[in-house]
Amino acid sequence: MSDNLTLFIAITAAAVVLQMFVLLAMYMAMRKLSAKLQSVTDETQSRLLPILDNAKAMQQEVKSFLETSRPKIDVILDNLAHVTTTARTDIERVDTTLHDLLDRVRLQAIRVDEMVTHTLDCVEETSEKVQHSVMSPVRHVSGIVQAISVGVGTYFSSQRRGRNGGPSDEMFI
Repeated sequence: MSDNLTLFIAITAAAVVLQMFVLLAMYMAMRKLSAKLQSVTDETQSRLLPILDNAKAMQQEVKSFLETSRPKIDVILDNLAHVTTTARTDIERVDTTLHDLLDRVRLQAIRVDEMVTHTLDCVEETSEKVQHSVMSPVRHVSGIVQAISVGVGTYFSSQRRGRNGGPSDEMFI
């Protein structure tokens, strides 16, 4: 009985260790994803900030150039306005996408935490059920086997006494 309990405890411990490794792997993956997202955000900002700075410098040049060729500048300004609008829209889309992605990552982390908590609760409940539903019948079966063993031992022991000095079957004929 203690071997079964020891085996059960060893299996439960192995399951807990396995869950620990799974959680560690999930933590490492989340950490790696977070670092990657941070690098993407930094890279995006480092690429877009020089574009905005260049746009300001270009605005000064355009202002001085405006005095010499007004009609062509109007066309260029229209194109520049379109480019700026497109860049702003793209930046807003990237920002929205990153925020959405971070929200999803947070939600997934919450879901993983809930799943792990639920799994641990199920393991605890299962261990209680196993202990109640397996160990109790095992005790009963062990008692029955022990009773049969004693009965068989007593039967064979009485047969030996009958052959060794007690009355035999031939005498009763």
